[in-house]
This record gives sequence, structure tokens and C-alpha cells, in this order.
Amino acid sequence: MDKRYFLQMGAVLVGTAFFSRYINWSSETMALSNTEFAVTKTEEEWKSILTPEQFRVLRKHGTEPSHTSPLDKQYEPGTYVCAGCGQALFTSETKFNSGTGWPSFFKPIEGAIATTTDRSFFMTRTEVHCSNCGGHLGHVFNDGPKPTGLRYCMNGVSLQFIPA
Repeated sequence: MDKRYFLQMGAVLVGTAFFSRYINWSSETMALSNTEFAVTKTEEEWKSILTPEQFRVLRKHGTEPSHTSPLDKQYEPGTYVCAGCGQALFTSETKFNSGTGWPSFFKPIEGAIATTTDRSFFMTRTEVHCSNCGGHLGHVFNDGPKPTGLRYCMNGVSLQFIPA
């Protein structure tokens, strides 16, 4: 082994160790196990009740492209529920136009969501999940309107709208 090879391998190891906390090593970023939720299903059961895009977002922590959800421009009175289990998550009174291309809310229904830390894509964000089934809904940011100052930026495919 020559000196150059040793230095290159050393740099790779140090870089990997340094950046490992920012790399999403698996598709399951959520630290919670399926058994901690009221609604639990096998992967095959989820696939049988969700569309492929819903499965990718809700169960594999994917993100839909911005400006693709019809729910982004939905402002009628009603309730937004989890597409996986039907739990009520947000009311239309808390929805606002964030300009991001995803349905956005400033406050969830009490007890409807759970959060975890998402360190994918070389950044740290707060990931939002349905507290009933653990489905990935989106992320929450600190740049929302009053009264909370929060922006719950949700994947429209992870929600269903129930008119009032």
C-alpha cells in the first residue's frame, strides 16, 4: 500500500464519518416501529389499499412533485384526513396558500400528528407523521403565519379532503 492510497482511503473514511449523520441510509427514516400505532399493516396490506404514489410517500417517506396536488388549491370548508387510515389531521380553517406548491397548514388537529427528525439530503428537518398509522405526511417549518408561526407543508397525496 503506497502513501497516496493510504491518504485517499483516510479521507474517504473521515468524510463518511463526518457526513453520515446527514445521509439517509435507509428509506425508513422514522425511528418509530409499526407496533406503536393503533393502525398497523404489513407492507403488502398497505400496497393493496394505497396507490403506488401514496405508498411511496406515506410508507417510504417520499415527496410528491410540487404543484401537482389538487388539494393545494382546495379552500372549501372541510377536514383533511390521512389517506392511509382516515384520521382527521387538519381543518380547512388552518389552511393557507404558502406558495410552495404543497397544501400548507399552520396548525394540526390536537394529537393528530407525530414528528421525528429527518436528516436526509444533507439537512435537518422535522418530519410529520400521522399519529394513528405512522404515515409520512410532509415536514413542518418555522416560517408560517400567525398565530403559530409554523408551516405544515404536506404531500397532497398523503391526504384526503372531506367536505363539511
